[in-house]
Amino acid sequence: MSILPEPGTGAGAGALRDFRAGFHQCLTARSDALFELTDAVLCSSGPVVSLPGLSLTGVFTRGHGALYDALS
Repeated sequence: MSILPEPGTGAGAGALRDFRAGFHQCLTARSDALFELTDAVLCSSGPVVSLPGLSLTGVFTRGHGALYDALS
C-alpha cells in the first residue's frame, strides 16, 4: 500500500498538463525539439554550461544537430 498518489493523478496534474500543452502550442518551428530542450534545461541537476551537454540528457531524445536547428 502506497500513500503516494498514482503518477499524473495529483491535484496539480491537470493544471501542469494544460500548461505544457499550451506551451507546446506556442512554439512554432521545431516545436518538439524546443519542448524537449526546455525539459532538458528544467531537469538538469545544475547550471547549464553548454548546449551540447543538454543534448546528452535523458529527456532530450534527439541529436545535437536538432538542438542547434531548433535554436536557429
